[in-house]
Amino acid sequence: MENKRLVPIFIVVFVDLLGFSLILPLLPYYAETYGASATLVGFLVASYAAASLFGAPLLGRLSDKFGRRPILLISVIGTMLGFLLLGFAGPIGSGIATWFSLPSANIAILAVLFLSRILDGLTGGNISVAQAYISDVTDAKNRAKGLGLIGAAFGLGFIIGPAVGGFLSTWGYSIPAFVAAGLAFLNLISIYFWLPESLTKTRQDVAKDSKQPGFTLDALFMALKRPIVGPLLIVRFFFGMAFATFQTIFALYAQYKLNLTPQTVGYILAYVGVLSVLVQGVGIGILTKKFTENQLIITSLWLMTMGLVGWAFTPNLGVLLIVMLPLALAGGVLNTVINSSISKAVAVDEIGGMLGISASLESVTRVISPTIGGYLLQQFGAWAPGIFSAIIMSYALWLAYRRIIKVNTSAMEISQDVNNA
Repeated sequence: MENKRLVPIFIVVFVDLLGFSLILPLLPYYAETYGASATLVGFLVASYAAASLFGAPLLGRLSDKFGRRPILLISVIGTMLGFLLLGFAGPIGSGIATWFSLPSANIAILAVLFLSRILDGLTGGNISVAQAYISDVTDAKNRAKGLGLIGAAFGLGFIIGPAVGGFLSTWGYSIPAFVAAGLAFLNLISIYFWLPESLTKTRQDVAKDSKQPGFTLDALFMALKRPIVGPLLIVRFFFGMAFATFQTIFALYAQYKLNLTPQTVGYILAYVGVLSVLVQGVGIGILTKKFTENQLIITSLWLMTMGLVGWAFTPNLGVLLIVMLPLALAGGVLNTVINSSISKAVAVDEIGGMLGISASLESVTRVISPTIGGYLLQQFGAWAPGIFSAIIMSYALWLAYRRIIKVNTSAMEISQDVNNA
């Protein structure tokens, strides 16, 4: 494993997620200052994920053909421009309203906010490109450990970012956006000067000559039909649905069920973030040496299912903190190991594109999970999102056993028969 290359890509992902998490908790308040309703705020938050649905696989496929480094540079430039639009939304929107004689500047300002999030979403596929970069510079044995660093960078960014963003917002909601743009600029500089290309010219030429399709619905359906990759992607989707429901509904759940303050909720999420960082930054390397990826997937799906049931029926804060342990452990392992397995199940010229499809499926879950979780909580009670998520994970567990474990076992038996013949 080329550790010298892992350090700069870790920094790239950490700084990128730090900038993203500076803004994310403040978006509802920012939009509400310009008259956005709760529904419109929901659409604003979902617009990033919806744009990522198309952007991530496209950037992943382009990185297979033209190299990881130039695509990372393009994606970070788009992120920087998106944050600048976010910070200047007020002046830009007011100027547009004056130019077109609109009755209210708020409409134009909100349109700029949407444009900023859509632009960032379309170019925000740098996480899948970073995962492809890790796949390039690691062997199959160390792949999961390398990808675990991405998860650790992810977690660190989400631990630090919201607190810093909240502090900066005391000087106005545009200030965190400008700071995030500055972080993106630093990222741009670090990629340009310190991140070498991971793809050889030969591999780029092979990818350019490849007949692999770009991201279309047909390409998605073709991927889902593949014997190993398809089930892995489906498991990734249902795991994403369950975990995104937990993440997006947790604050409402904590208020409805346990009457927790926003500060306490923030501390709990930081606690989960720390656990996830420890799992993905340290634990994955240890676990993958002792267990196969299939064993880790099955065990983690079991843990996640039980943790979600426990979350549904948690009676108090003490029990909730205990329930968070299997959720954080299983989530950290699944986030890493599933993508590692996907990267090993495809040709080298497909890695970026397939990880992009995986990222897109996750984006889909972040679009629909808040709506489903909110409806279940409102209509049936605080227990409903947890049980719904547990049922989803039970199906993912059944699918993983039937379509991944059995197929891999059969393939190994065939290989052994051939070797013995």
